[in-house]
Amino acid sequence: MSDYLEFVKDLVEQGKTTGTNQSEAMIGYTKMSLQRMKRWNKTSKLLPEMENRLSAINSSQKWILITEAWCGDAAHAYPFIKMMADKSDQISFEWKLRDENLELIDQYLTNGGRSIPKLIAFDEKGEELYNWGPRPAHIQEVYLKMRADETPYSEISIELQKMYNADKGETMQKEILNLIQ
Repeated sequence: MSDYLEFVKDLVEQGKTTGTNQSEAMIGYTKMSLQRMKRWNKTSKLLPEMENRLSAINSSQKWILITEAWCGDAAHAYPFIKMMADKSDQISFEWKLRDENLELIDQYLTNGGRSIPKLIAFDEKGEELYNWGPRPAHIQEVYLKMRADETPYSEISIELQKMYNADKGETMQKEILNLIQ
């Protein structure tokens, strides 16, 4: 499977996005996602405790990240998750598009919805170890409150972006750190 970042870059160069909605807005979100992932790839670092935990994994794991190119939350998660997977020889990593894998995402609904990104980790026997997503808990709380308050999506997006930038991937790493076996 190709590298997700390269896949998204190719989509942007073609003026496309993933899924059936090829609107200007969705293509614009895809462009923003690409820029965010490039920025995180340049600036992000794994926490020392995450590096230690990943180094201590002593049996094979398969990580699957369910995503879409237009997903802003995925743009903040993918670089860190890929970095984590690359840090351990025991982890094989792949990504799958949500809308092409409905049978998979439908096993991991968030509040009844197909929220992404969603990371699922399996052991060498194919048994699920854990899953994480769609976003760090404190960001999810703000998102749910703003949705309940019927805040316009544009305002929600700005607030979440600020939170992701301030957090620098630390909370996501800590949450996944607590799940890794």
